Formats: sequence, C-alpha cells, structure tokens
Amino acid sequence: MTRTIPIGEKSVGDNEPCMIVAEIGVNHNGNEELAKTLIYYAKRCGADAVKFQTWNTEEIILEDVELALYQKESIKSNSTQFEMLKNLEISYDHYFALKEYAEELDLIFFSTMEDKKSVDFLMKDLNIPLIKVGSGDLTNYPLLKYTARFHKPMVVSTGMATLSEIDQAVRTIANEGNEDVILLQCTTQYPCPYEDINLRAILTLKNAFKTVVGLSDHSKGIECAIAAVALGAKYIEKHFTSDNTLPGPDQQASLEPHEFKKVVEGIRNVEKAMGDGIKRPMASELENKNIVRRKIVAGKDIPAGEIFTEESISLKRAINGLSPEHCPLIIGRRAKKDLKYNQIIDLQDII
Repeated sequence: MTRTIPIGEKSVGDNEPCMIVAEIGVNHNGNEELAKTLIYYAKRCGADAVKFQTWNTEEIILEDVELALYQKESIKSNSTQFEMLKNLEISYDHYFALKEYAEELDLIFFSTMEDKKSVDFLMKDLNIPLIKVGSGDLTNYPLLKYTARFHKPMVVSTGMATLSEIDQAVRTIANEGNEDVILLQCTTQYPCPYEDINLRAILTLKNAFKTVVGLSDHSKGIECAIAAVALGAKYIEKHFTSDNTLPGPDQQASLEPHEFKKVVEGIRNVEKAMGDGIKRPMASELENKNIVRRKIVAGKDIPAGEIFTEESISLKRAINGLSPEHCPLIIGRRAKKDLKYNQIIDLQDII
C-alpha cells in the first residue's frame, strides 16, 4: 500500500521525492536576522522546508531542571534548562516575517510546537501547513489530541520510544480523525553515535504502521540521511547552522551549508539510482553489450574437417560472432573450412 500526504502545495509519500527539511531549531540563538540568514542558506542548499522550535518556557519546564549533559558540554554552562530555553525563545511577532521570507523563497515554513499556546499561535495565527511533534512529546497525549484536531498533517519524532508507545501515539491521533501521520526514526542524542542511529527501524515503522516514514537525523555526518532514503525514508530532517562554532546547544550536532548541500545532492542522486526494481538492460549500457560480452572464437588453428571440442574453441570479447550460449551447437560438429587462431566462428563455418 502506498501513502501520499499533501502538505500545502506539495506532497510527501511513497511515490514522491523525499522532503528535505533544514532543522534550524534553536540555532538562530533568538536572533531574527540570524534566523533569516539560515533560511536563505537552506534555500541555496536545496532544502524543501525550514523548521523552527516554538515554546513558551513557563509552559513546558520547571525552573530547576538541569541541563542535559550534551547541553552542558555544548553551551559550556551550568545554567538550568529553563534559563537556556528562555534565552532561545523567538518573539511571536518575528515568526510572521520569517514565514513570509521563507515562502518568498518557495520554502515550507513550520515549527515544532511544544505547548498549547504555541499550537494556537502556529495553527491559528500563522497558519502553518503541518504539525511537528518532537520526541519529548510522543507520550504527551493531551498535546497530541489537541494538535490532531486541527486536521493538518502531523510529523511525529519517535526518539526514546518503544513500539507500543508509538502505537499509542498513532492511535491517539487517529481517534481525533487525523490519519495523516509521518513517523520519524529518531535517537535523542546530540550528536548521535552512528551505532545508535538504527536505520533499520525505518523499515520497522513502515511495516508496523503502513504510513510515510522518515528520519530525524542527529548524527554528525551526512551518510545516515542519504542511506535512510535507500531504506524508504520520504522525509529527512537534519539540524542546520551557518557556523558550528556559534554558541547554542545544537550547533555542534548541526551541518554547515556546504555539508547540508552534500546531503541534498546525495539524496537526490540516490533517488535517481533507486530505479523501479525491474531487472532489465538499461539504455545507457546497451552500447557496451557487444563489446563486453564474449564471443566464440578459434582457440587454435583448426583445419577443415576437425571436430570442435571445448579445448579447440575459446570465448573472448569481440564485436561480432556467436555468444557462448551457442557452444552446444558447435562442439561435436566439424569445421567447414580452415580457421585461424582467434578467428570468429560463425554458423556457416560448421558442418
């Protein structure tokens, strides 16, 4: 069964090109101009969409929650998550300009929504075309229900989740009448070690839920995103920055423009290379067929009347002649005329 999910004027699905998302996230550091610069670079790299993260700090976290270890290492601080997130918030007013700029560049603009106030703003005021639910909210069933009721396509990351938890999330969304769900294999670590990416889980999600699948890739390199497409991923999300040395919790796990461009090029090349699965000679190789395949030639000087044997013939590359499948027609028959070593043997040369 194939699935296609419309997103604005575009579609994501089994018979569609992979949707490539530049995950700007919080790499704007709360600066609107830096955010615009990242949108511009994303377009130049070939991204289809840009994604941000939207929250009201007071709504999502207590003030005394410590930073995750990777956050401490990235921002070199012992502040709390509350303080870090508060500093990374973008004013709602700025979102209008960012969305307008992205759409001028023909990019889909959307954002992870982490609380009901953010959902209302993004869906009602900004009218973004899809909903993104981060891994941390996979089991936030009230938020899943609330977002599902907008009946927009939902992209759900599955980091830290068991298959049963994912099933419960999908059922929760479906119970609100929304079945347009894109599930992303994800590992919630920044950067994520290659051995924890678990690309084969993409196939598991596809087989278990019969929906569009993808990868939210937190690895440092470009290989996993490209390999995911060969496994059937139709949505790739990759953290994106203009400079890895900028401050911020996700900068070190993000790709710079020249790296992100390689991801896009790699994905598009893999899409071309996937083909239709029908094994047949391809047009580009037909010109080489006569040159590369072997033909039957004399393996020695063969006088007229001599019986052809396996030892007296040879198989070598030649432009003309009989293919090896004709060997049974020749072996055991006699030569009609003298044949020189390496001379091509045709049917008229045998009796």
